[in-house]
Amino acid sequence: MKVDTGLPFTTSIDARHAAAAAEKAGYAGLWTSEVKHDPFVALSLAAVATERIELGTSIAVAFARNPMSMAVVANDLQILSKGRLLLGLGSQVRAHITRRFNMPWSHPAPRMREYILAMRAIWEAWHSGDKLDFQGDYYSHTLMTPFFDPGKSDFGAPRVMLAGVGATMTAVAGEVCDGFLCHGFTTERYLREVTMPALQEGRRKVGKDLDGFDVSGSPLIVTGRDDKEMAAARLGVQNQIAFYGSTPAYRGVLELHGWGDLADQLHELSRRGGWAEMGGLIDDEVVETFAVVAEPDQVSGELLKRYGDLVTRWTFYMPYEADKSVVDQIAQELRSA
Repeated sequence: MKVDTGLPFTTSIDARHAAAAAEKAGYAGLWTSEVKHDPFVALSLAAVATERIELGTSIAVAFARNPMSMAVVANDLQILSKGRLLLGLGSQVRAHITRRFNMPWSHPAPRMREYILAMRAIWEAWHSGDKLDFQGDYYSHTLMTPFFDPGKSDFGAPRVMLAGVGATMTAVAGEVCDGFLCHGFTTERYLREVTMPALQEGRRKVGKDLDGFDVSGSPLIVTGRDDKEMAAARLGVQNQIAFYGSTPAYRGVLELHGWGDLADQLHELSRRGGWAEMGGLIDDEVVETFAVVAEPDQVSGELLKRYGDLVTRWTFYMPYEADKSVVDQIAQELRSA
């Protein structure tokens, strides 16, 4: 079991210092997200500042790019990092793809499946020297001249991981990927009843099981050294749950627990711009279902009790200013356990 860490959304694009510190602290992997900065720029700098730590995107927005452009940047970073890239992809939601990136949107799970297969075909053409000939319903890549071919890499293709919430996208991860990125907006029950069966279904399609398949968990955590810190942590988690819960694509998680009406209320508030009100709808039962709520020395035990038989690696999700020493303590206890 591996314990990873992530670059905060507010971190400078120059990730060299943070990456070197994470490696020195003993973390197995470092993840960055496509939020305010391009994740590949940050990881390129992290790659030259480190030697051992795995470097991942959690997530890079697949549909903001085409398979060829993603294949190129991922191959470059795989070489630069000497084989340490974990290419974590996600679809994002329709509004962002069509209105923020101005890219096409259709049937996200089948499109994602084909996107990843196209990307793998491109890598294979570079590595084998065979003609590139991928033709699908959404993507077609049939031209690769020597001038644009980077050739075979000593490090092979990067491992591909996919983020998802719904069962259909999750099954795609099991079928065509090397691992799955659990969304922070999930619960133990949802993982057991929806996520894991969908992953197993996808693996069965290609005659495989979950052996060697990474499942990366990013559980929400409420913790602190005193009442003030605990209250701040709880508020941060309440607001994050409310933000995710307002997204129709994630409604199924709330519905599983009988909280469909809460999903409707959050969505309506988000449409009206009532972001400040939304966190108040998240009561203690919801918080404690989505998040591990415990004092620092109790967190690792609670994580293992809930998710220890489900995930192969961890990244803590703390949407508030958590003390670094507390986070490192939890990570060390989890590694020891």
